[in-house]
Formats: sequence, structure tokens, C-alpha cells
Amino acid sequence: MKRHHEQSDKLVKLRANYEMLKNKFLEECEPKYETLKQKYSEECAERKRLHNELIKLKGNIRVFCRCRPLKSEEISKGYSFVVELDPSRDTELQIICLDSSKKQFKFDHVFGPKDDQEAVFVETLPIVKSILDGYNMCIFGYGQTGSGNTFTMEGTTENGGVNYKALEELLKCSKESSSIIRYELSVSMLEVYNEKIRDPLVDNADQPVKKLEIKQVAAGIQDVPGLVEAQICSIDEVWEMLKTGARNRSVGSTNANKLSLLHCSMVRVTIKSKNLVSGQRSRSHMWLVDIAGSERVAKTEVEDQSLKECQFIDKSLLALGDVISALASKNPHIPYRNSKLTRLLQSSLGGDCKTLMFAQISPSSADLGETLCLLNFASRVRGVEHGPARKQSDPAESFKLKQMAEKLRQEEKETARLNESLQSMQLKYASQEYVIQTLQENVRDLENLRASRQTAKFSKPPPAPIKERPPLSKITNRLPR
Repeated sequence: MKRHHEQSDKLVKLRANYEMLKNKFLEECEPKYETLKQKYSEECAERKRLHNELIKLKGNIRVFCRCRPLKSEEISKGYSFVVELDPSRDTELQIICLDSSKKQFKFDHVFGPKDDQEAVFVETLPIVKSILDGYNMCIFGYGQTGSGNTFTMEGTTENGGVNYKALEELLKCSKESSSIIRYELSVSMLEVYNEKIRDPLVDNADQPVKKLEIKQVAAGIQDVPGLVEAQICSIDEVWEMLKTGARNRSVGSTNANKLSLLHCSMVRVTIKSKNLVSGQRSRSHMWLVDIAGSERVAKTEVEDQSLKECQFIDKSLLALGDVISALASKNPHIPYRNSKLTRLLQSSLGGDCKTLMFAQISPSSADLGETLCLLNFASRVRGVEHGPARKQSDPAESFKLKQMAEKLRQEEKETARLNESLQSMQLKYASQEYVIQTLQENVRDLENLRASRQTAKFSKPPPAPIKERPPLSKITNRLPR
């Protein structure tokens, strides 16, 4: 018994010594740990900054990946979470495949289920502000139906998405700098539905549908004349416009989602700016695009008209995939004209604008195939290089400059023509001068000849007298007898 108490006392002392050594170790290591943690955070921030600079120089399309939470019905059906996220590595994720192997993907930023709309927009804000500096830009969300694509881009009344927050921020910035730069914001909307373009800001019940076509306004730049363009001055006007567009959009029912968008929704923000100090003008655009569900037609299990609609969507997405593949492999021919969607995104995918893609994924094991397809596609998108973005000038100012340049070219042509005429006249005058000089020399020669003859005439001696010949009668030829 005594021995047992001694062993218990020793054990208590050992535990006390262990706790003392542990606390001492933690006290010594904690400052070092915090220092290393701080240095690691600084290193990650610096690496990210350098990476962003590299992307800016190369002109890569930035890709953000966002993973939604598991839905309650997915949990009740026993589907597992197949996406692994590491909070310390916000640019990487891993997918657990069917054979329990893991496939890693890397993007510019990865958002997990706990990241809210505000956290997403904080990373998006620097790109959004580029439009105020005169850059064209495009933000598009892409993912299968039900992955949260529309939530990220549009959000709800209580929890606004990228579209709402971007317009709110642009209005705020334009008012803050109104004493130096005057901004005018206008918004138009369109949807690509069954390979046709519709304007959701037009109530088709009140007026006939106007046919809208894509027109090329410049090399690699497409436009859709005839769209309703609403000028906005307050956030209330933004909400009203977005609600009108959402109310008039085309929806349908698929097995993938009871209420599924059967179109690609596009919001175009146009900003005209004038620097009140320098007088410089610019005009830039921002496209905010919600691309229809990326799942394959076989999974939707739709029939008749809905099947036809899904096939049109599938055609658009296939064309988008072909364009991305061609851009990634740097093919000389890019098939933009294979669909309306790719024609409208031509300047965003291969032009001189800044582009951001949201890859929306589902964490459910039921959607593993679709998730892998989307992540592979997003990786190809991230590899596309289209050169650094360029600031855009106001087309009206550009038109004036072009007119002035054309007038200058015409004046230069006229000056060149007059110079040629002058040179021709100078040559002609020089030849005439030569002829005149030659004639003058001939005249001088003749005058000299005449003068010399006159001089010779007066300087000669008088001629000898001529003997008179006897008359013929006195001349005889008779011989003497």
C-alpha cells in the first residue's frame, strides 16, 4: 500500500514537472510562433502581390473559385463533402475522387462555404474599380445549376451579389471624386436565350419584341444596338432596374433544378468620364455575366421545348469551351462566331480588357463529375493570356481625333501635291531660263559678228583704180599685111 502511494506521488510530481516544462516551452516558443506566423502571412501577401503583378503584365484571366455549403437534402440523402479546403492556403483546393485519390487545383482565390458575399466582393473590388480608370472589364460566373452562380452574381435583397455591390461602389466612388472627375453611369441588360438576344428591361406584353442583332463596331469589339440604356444616379435606381430585369427573364424547369435559368444573363455598365482639370475623356464598359448552368443535357432529363432550350445552352457552352481551348493553345483562329455568347465575350476573352471568372462548384459527392469538369475548364481559362489591358478613350473624342488626323493627312497630301507642282514649275522655269540664256548668247554672238564685220569694213585700204579699157572699135585682131 505504501509503495502504491509512493508511485502515485511520483506520478503526480512527474505530471507537475511535465506541465511546468510544457508551460515553460510554450512561453518560450509562443513569441517565436507568432513571429513566424506573422512572417508567413507577410510572405504570402508579398507572393500574392507579385503574382497579381505577373498576371497584370501577362494579361491572364483571373479565376476565383467558390464552393457552396452542402444542402440539407444532400445531407439527408447521405452525400458526402468531396472538397477539401485549407484556410491557410486560400488559393488551393483538393477534390476527393471516387477511388479516394485527391486532385489538387490552384486558382487566384478560393472561397469556402463560410465566406460570405462581403468577403467575396473585397477580393473583387480592385478589379471593379479598374473601370473608373478607363479600362474595359468583364466578370462572369460559371457553374452547374444549383451551385450558387446566380447568388454570387446577383444575390438577394438582403444579401446583394457582385452586380449590386459593384454598381453601389461605382456610384459611391463617382460621387467622392465629382470635384475632379465627372462620371456618367448607364446600365443596359440582355439575355441570350435559344441563340436569340432579348432585352429584359423591355416589357414584351406592352410592346412588340424588337429583333436585336450583334454588330461589330471595331476590330474585336461587338455591340448590340437598340438595347434600353438606363442612366443611374442612385442605388435605388440600381435595385429597380435589376428587379425589372429579373422579373422579365426566361426560366424553365429541369431535373437539375426546379427553377433553372435557361439563358445567359448579361449586365453592361457604361461609364463616361471627363477630367475637369485636364479635359481628358474616357468611355469604358463592364460586363457582369451569369452564364447558364454548365451541367450536361443528359443530367437535366428534360423533354420537348425544354430539351431544345438546353441544347441551345449546351451549344453556347461548347462554343465557349472551344474558344478557351483555342486561346490556351494560342491557335491563330479563334472560333468566336460559333455562338452569340462567345461573340459577345470576344473582347473580354481575347481583347484588351481585364477579366475575372467565378467558378462555382458544388461540394456534394453527387456532383463530383460536374465539379471536376468545371474545375478543369476553369484551369484552362486561367491559362489564357491576352496581353495587358489598355485604357479606353471616349469614342467621340477618338472620332474627333480621327477627323483631325484625316484632315491633317489630306493637308499633307495637298502640300505634297503643291510641292510636286512647284518642283515641276521650277524645272520648267530652269529649262526656259536655259533656253533664254542660250538665245541671249546667240544674240550676243550675232551682235559680235556684226560688229566685227563693220570694224573690218572701215579698216580696209581703198581699192586700186581700175584702168579704162579702150573702146571695142579701137581694138582689132587683124594681122599685119
